[in-house]
Amino acid sequence: MDALLSTGAIPAAVAASYDIDNSLKLEQDNTEYLHKTPGSSGNRRTFTLSAWIKRTEFARNSGGGDYIFQAGDGDYNQSDRTLLKFNHDDTLYFGGGSAYLIKTNRKFRDASAWYHIALVVNTTLGADADRLKLYVNGVKETDLATNTAPDQNFQFAFMKDDKHVIGYNHTDSSNPMSGYIAEVVWLDGTAADITDLGRFDDNGIWTTKDVSGLSVGTNGCYLDFKNSSNLGNDASGGTDFTLNNIAAIDQATDTPTNNFCTMKQNARTNGNIRTQEGGTYVTTDGGSGWCSMLGSMAVGAGKWYWEALYYNNSDADDVHIGVAPTNDRFVPHNQTGYYLGNVETGGSMGWDLDGGANYNQNGSWGNPSRGDKLMVALDMDNYKLYYGINGTWGNSANPANGTGSVTSIDSYWMSETNALDFVAPAVSVYQGNYMKGFNFGGYCAWTIASAATDANGYGTFEYAPPSGFYALCTKNLAQYG
Repeated sequence: MDALLSTGAIPAAVAASYDIDNSLKLEQDNTEYLHKTPGSSGNRRTFTLSAWIKRTEFARNSGGGDYIFQAGDGDYNQSDRTLLKFNHDDTLYFGGGSAYLIKTNRKFRDASAWYHIALVVNTTLGADADRLKLYVNGVKETDLATNTAPDQNFQFAFMKDDKHVIGYNHTDSSNPMSGYIAEVVWLDGTAADITDLGRFDDNGIWTTKDVSGLSVGTNGCYLDFKNSSNLGNDASGGTDFTLNNIAAIDQATDTPTNNFCTMKQNARTNGNIRTQEGGTYVTTDGGSGWCSMLGSMAVGAGKWYWEALYYNNSDADDVHIGVAPTNDRFVPHNQTGYYLGNVETGGSMGWDLDGGANYNQNGSWGNPSRGDKLMVALDMDNYKLYYGINGTWGNSANPANGTGSVTSIDSYWMSETNALDFVAPAVSVYQGNYMKGFNFGGYCAWTIASAATDANGYGTFEYAPPSGFYALCTKNLAQYG
């Protein structure tokens, strides 16, 4: 079962000996994808498809799912159209149209983790079981709902002289993927050993390795997304991919080797609230009343900084931003705490700033307006919370010196019953409103003017984090969390 939140347990990436610098953010609402059409066919019997993927949204329709890779433009004939996707039920699926060959029982619903997904194909082999191999995080998937071997010497649409797409179903003009993708490797003519694509570290956790030297063959590719002016660049020297609705701003530093906090699709009160833009927008789809969502990383120690672009439709009180505890009583899916407010009086959760007032024990401060850029500094060593607007800290605060905090968040948590464990970034929105852009440092959907980082050089922020405060990412969590 996927964890609700990351609470400081450091995934693969932190111990990696090879750092991945960049990923590409894809958003289904914008129909963002990449494509190319080879001039001639390569080896359609033997090839490898590999990528690191972090999901931020899940399929919002009853069919189709979220496409990772597709080749060809047929329908049910796998030699004319082949695809790898997250199915609408969040399983992994490989095949063509509805005639899939592999479908997992496992569901991929962790919106805080990077998955390494690799498909190794060699239909020339005599043994049925050896012709298709699906790996997730270095381990071959064996718990399969469907596992059908292709005929010996069968030719798939991959590596054919037909359209190849990343992140979209171009046949039906549907099912774009939402999330981050990094280190895309297609090997034409090579059925790779999984250890060519990654490695297990000393703790037995699958992590990255340098794949830039692999031979990609005729129609293969290696996309590292390092060139923001050409995010379709094939770093192996092959034909570049054409971009659809992708721009330089879609380059991210949220990667498998430094995973950043995002707002988490499956840590929410109800289905009316969802994320967009790489887990940085939070919006509501219909319904009524309040709904809330937590960030993907929770902390019990350390000093942390993030930003948000404040946005509401009418009433300034209809968006609340702050932090919330993650023990069972207050996680958003528990309806005893359904919006950010005064947690000490019950009926709500966490500590927040909204457009009219701060609903916490130190009274009101601040009055953010639509378009303001908010700063949040969370000091979990001293249980203090600071807010700023457009570069100025409220209450004449100095987070670096520990003075002038808007809120002390510890008074409710002194009894054993209510003892504070971890808190996470949180937001509450009222019907029809949304927080337009969280910025935890790994990706930001609004244009950053100053490109400030924390003292470790992590994150990209509008304003410099206070001294001693850091971006919420796995490398910093390993050091300070």
